[in-house]
Amino acid sequence: MSDTVDFELKKRGDVAIFKLNEKRFDSQIAGLVKGELTIFLNAEEINKLIIDLSEVEYCDSSGLSAILLAFRIIQSNEGYIRLAAPQKSVRTLIEISQLNRVLPMTETVEDAENELKAI
Repeated sequence: MSDTVDFELKKRGDVAIFKLNEKRFDSQIAGLVKGELTIFLNAEEINKLIIDLSEVEYCDSSGLSAILLAFRIIQSNEGYIRLAAPQKSVRTLIEISQLNRVLPMTETVEDAENELKAI
């Protein structure tokens, strides 16, 4: 198991952007991502989150579990989440698992940001 995960956190106004700079979002890093998201979302009281998946080429159920954890935290803060720029394989996994019903996806981070700013 890896002991580091490459990601960026930015805040633009009341919108937080979590960009995962990893090719694989699987069990090797999912636990670390869960930890980082939990700390960040609870400490900062974020209620609008974009998860930028543009770098992720592969995601498995562990990665989806980390995304769902962020969704549950955001939901408990009465907030909103968007998954931005997923590559085709990741988008397909989200759609097959029907998570796109609760996790809205956008083509770009800018689209996600515009949607959240309008709320």
